[in-house]
Amino acid sequence: MVVLGLLLNAPAWAQLPSLPSVPGGLPSGLPGGLPSDLDRPVSGVQQQLNPNRLTDLRRWREQELIRRNPREIDVDDFGRAVVRGELVAISPSPGSLQAAQAAGFMITRREAVAGTEVDIVTLAIPPGTNARQALRRLRRADPGGTYDYDHIYGEATSPRPPSVGPPPPATMPGRPPPPGPSAAGVRIGLIDTGVDAGHPCLAGLSIVQRGFAPGGVRPAAHGTATASLLAGRGGGVRSAAPGAALLVADVYGAGPTGGSAVAVAQGLGWLSQSGAQVINVSLVGPPNAAVAAVIQSLAARGVLIVAAVGNDGPAAPPLYPASYPQVIAVTGVDRRDRVLPEASRALHVDFAAPGDALTAARPGGGLSPVRGTSYAAPIVAGRLAVLSRGGGRAAVDALARQARDLGQRGRDSLYGYGVIGEDLRAGG
Repeated sequence: MVVLGLLLNAPAWAQLPSLPSVPGGLPSGLPGGLPSDLDRPVSGVQQQLNPNRLTDLRRWREQELIRRNPREIDVDDFGRAVVRGELVAISPSPGSLQAAQAAGFMITRREAVAGTEVDIVTLAIPPGTNARQALRRLRRADPGGTYDYDHIYGEATSPRPPSVGPPPPATMPGRPPPPGPSAAGVRIGLIDTGVDAGHPCLAGLSIVQRGFAPGGVRPAAHGTATASLLAGRGGGVRSAAPGAALLVADVYGAGPTGGSAVAVAQGLGWLSQSGAQVINVSLVGPPNAAVAAVIQSLAARGVLIVAAVGNDGPAAPPLYPASYPQVIAVTGVDRRDRVLPEASRALHVDFAAPGDALTAARPGGGLSPVRGTSYAAPIVAGRLAVLSRGGGRAAVDALARQARDLGQRGRDSLYGYGVIGEDLRAGG
């Protein structure tokens, strides 16, 4: 993830799920029974990772991020990264704000989330308190209010290398776009890093980007790859909605606090207000009241929000926003349509799509193989956008009828309604 050390020029598959890249390698004797040879290059040990231990690895790396950025990052009650020195109030009443101020909190920002009735007020915590102490104090002062941390979210990429056969070409071949459903007039929203809009397979598309984190729009590997799988045209990339217009909310920017819940909430609102009726979210984190309130508001307006279940392994707790009931949760499958062993288990799964054997754009004009539920989600989002021509739950029903039913008959907890987008695999 960008906030947790996204390697901007590395292959997209090499980004560990929701984790920072630790300069200088990792020390031996890691907690949780992790292999002591993790200081070797990541690509050399990824095949050895036990899916049931991915959560331990993510936690260790998150702890390293927190240790290296003590001025910017604090932790919640479960040790998860949050923005230091602040809490958020969700649509507070005047009485709630008065109670917060009387308890020593200071209002630093008040922002209405575009396209919703949600207001987010950022509160600076009283001097001498940490985030956990401050949240307890705030909830005692105003039991009826809705308050939370400003959690930090990470990308839903995989720690395992992709398996796509021969490596993709280093430069874009001049091939016409493959045949497929027309996406003319379709607008799709993307919550991610910035996108390299000049990439050959994205050139000529309508791409509007806006930054919601310090540093503004910063094109990076993850967002560029995801955008190409959503709407790229030709050049070795097979996308779900070729030629669709993209609205990109860069919630990461630059710096350790990118990917915050407030950035995600504001980005979602802007995308909806700008005309995106289908929004792809390839990031994961804990439940958060601000993000939940915005998602509930947008879903009530017919906006389809598609999210990856994550890659912390089946032993990980459910990740969000995929686990919210209003969100269309997507898992990834391999070439044999087996659920990726590193895929997390959301509270519900709606669809499965290829999460391996995919080729995507990388910044600078080249291509990379990619793997993870992060790259399965845009396949579902793109197909929904083409079906819906403007959103609506009817598109979900239509896509469910197109899905190839696997696992238990009907909807099940592994594949949801079934697998879609198998034609988008590289070499397929």
